[in-house]
Amino acid sequence: MPVNRMMIIAGEASGDMHGAKLAQSIKKMDHQSFIFGVGGSAMKAEGVQLLVDASILSVVGITEVFSNLPTIYRSMSIVKKALRQLKPNLLILIDFPDFNFHVAEFAKKLGIPILYYISPQIWAWRQGRVKKIKRLVDHMAVIFPFEAAFYRKHQVPVTFVGHPLLDRIAPVAAPVLSSDFQDAPTIGLLPGSREKEVSTLLPVMLEACKKIQKVYSNARFNVSCSDSIHADRMMDIVNRHNADLDVDVIKGRVEQVIRNSQILVAASGTVTLEAALYGVPTVIVYKVSPTSYWLGRRLIKVKHIGIVNLIVQKSLLPELIQDDASPENIAGKIIQMVNDPRLYMQITDALSHVRKRLGGSGASDRVARIALNLCR
Repeated sequence: MPVNRMMIIAGEASGDMHGAKLAQSIKKMDHQSFIFGVGGSAMKAEGVQLLVDASILSVVGITEVFSNLPTIYRSMSIVKKALRQLKPNLLILIDFPDFNFHVAEFAKKLGIPILYYISPQIWAWRQGRVKKIKRLVDHMAVIFPFEAAFYRKHQVPVTFVGHPLLDRIAPVAAPVLSSDFQDAPTIGLLPGSREKEVSTLLPVMLEACKKIQKVYSNARFNVSCSDSIHADRMMDIVNRHNADLDVDVIKGRVEQVIRNSQILVAASGTVTLEAALYGVPTVIVYKVSPTSYWLGRRLIKVKHIGIVNLIVQKSLLPELIQDDASPENIAGKIIQMVNDPRLYMQITDALSHVRKRLGGSGASDRVARIALNLCR
């Protein structure tokens, strides 16, 4: 029996996590599958042969891409060469649209079937790209029910597979506030998984912590350091802003910080949904270059940027965008939640219902079955 060859491209930390779980499911169903592509440490640990380490590709914002163009072009050349020489039975794209759309164009010319898992947020901005997806992609595997409705409307083959985080995060009990919550709150900082993102957001978060500590002198702070970020770089930023803060930098899996925190400050992205599934209230922050922000504001078609707020269709979690993402505003939102336990518990109760809107567990297995059917 011929071996199935599949290329997976995941350009960011969350995509690497989803790609790793998918690779695991594929190999469980077809032991002889050979999987290679672009990803990070999680995919590598599952036996995916990496052509390019995704950490060198991850940037945030429209203008930030330009400074990384040489690396992007070199990586694109490596991927195209592999597609041409190895001719996989299937190309699996995970989010990361600007890179993946170019790869899809090339793969289409080679007659390689394409499965897109984790849809780009075209329902939020640049909706015209759905025409390109309809032309290039054989099947969409989407993780939110409203995405499936969007693609059906545009006559794109689609399956709602549920969210892969449900495979990893079991239902949690409703949080119980400790007696020292208002005296010594534990606050987690999730500044992102990209170097540029961290260097922009972490100093602002740490300045907010200084303001929080003036109100709660016993407050404790945990900082998540993604595997894609050099620990020395993270420590340099923390040491420059540390002052007398009680700060722990925790390397590796972000859930350790989430589960050990009562409130979070997080870069907008998948991690905010992960926090919601653990029932932890979060202040969402987003900050890019002024030009990126100016362009984005004219293209975005939705009211919220936070995934959780999009799911529940209301402003459940505070969103601080661009200039609003200041130390004063971040500290203010945190202090408001600590000062008002009733508000805090209202948010946690609402978060407990988010899971019900995301389908059941088993997303990776569902995608693996779609992938193997497309290979056949």
